[in-house]
Amino acid sequence: MIMHYVTIEERFTRLRHRMTDDGVDLLVFGPGTYVEWLLGFHPYPDERLSLLLVGRQQAMFVMPALNAADTQERSDLPLVTWTDAQGPAYALQTALAATCTLNAPLCVGLDEAMRTDFALTVLDRLPGANVVMARDVAGTVRMVKDQEEYRLLKENAAIADRAMLHAMATIRPGMTEAEVAEGITSAFVAEGARIKFAIVAAGQNGALPHHHTGAAVLSSGDAIVIDIGARRDGYCSDITRMAVLDHKPQGYADIHAIVEAAVQAALKAARPGVPASSVDRAAREVIEHAGYGQYFVHRTGHGLGMEGHEGPFITETSETILEAGMVFSIEPGIYLPGRFGIRLEEIVFLREDGPEILSCLPRTPSVIATVNPSITHNY
Repeated sequence: MIMHYVTIEERFTRLRHRMTDDGVDLLVFGPGTYVEWLLGFHPYPDERLSLLLVGRQQAMFVMPALNAADTQERSDLPLVTWTDAQGPAYALQTALAATCTLNAPLCVGLDEAMRTDFALTVLDRLPGANVVMARDVAGTVRMVKDQEEYRLLKENAAIADRAMLHAMATIRPGMTEAEVAEGITSAFVAEGARIKFAIVAAGQNGALPHHHTGAAVLSSGDAIVIDIGARRDGYCSDITRMAVLDHKPQGYADIHAIVEAAVQAALKAARPGVPASSVDRAAREVIEHAGYGQYFVHRTGHGLGMEGHEGPFITETSETILEAGMVFSIEPGIYLPGRFGIRLEEIVFLREDGPEILSCLPRTPSVIATVNPSITHNY
């Protein structure tokens, strides 16, 4: 697969091709990652109506006047401004007239992440419009990453690797989950990354896939799920690894081996041209055949890019056909209530010949010896 850096003009061209294919006349974005993906920045977000309208021929901002100068320094797109005294109604009507045909039936794609009042204000001006979600139009274009996006995701994966190694090097019995998470946050901040989440789930808390990291104290014999992610230069990281303090709890090795086999099966199934559901099925069958199907309670993966969760979603029912350039997680897990949980997560970049794992860390559990410090751990 030959990748290259995609310019702003190319992104608009790809987006408009998709709009034409899908019969979408207008896309409406609030300040956020869609605008950042298209233009490299997004306007200041607050309660004032601020939109990017993308029609098949013209794109235009509706912009509070106090933010106009900053936006004009960053973009050549035309904008229609409004002041607090005027209100946004005339500016919005002017921009809509410039970007779509108001007297014709319209299909409008709305940014699913923008403020509800923004969306309702637009729809009030477009009575009878057929509404779709931007994720089904722009989101599908964003799923295929270019060379620069790959570079940024690879860099973020390396930062996450180092934050994970920091956690493994400092974790000890007597610490709280929150203290481990604070150390992870500091490791990300030291590299200029903004923490998105740090799930540290010790012992039976690990059986809760989205456990809220808290005051639980780590003890010898705990299996610990560590799921972390941050964002630098507009792109995200996400990785999950397992740590064990001193010794593995009863049954841990067998469950870890099953989850590892599920990861490997999903990696083998992930190829361009196959439905995302087949990757989920490959992982799920391994766990089901081992008798733990009821304890695998979530999808196998999600896309990663400017958002921590974006398309493609690797689910049992997904009809998305995988393409080279897509980036997504493979993260099966088994969660045993009252005992422990095990999740192993890789972020992969899909190439023509299969997935490239972005992390460099092994998936073997880090057995952290604290009773006899001379014993080294797996990392």
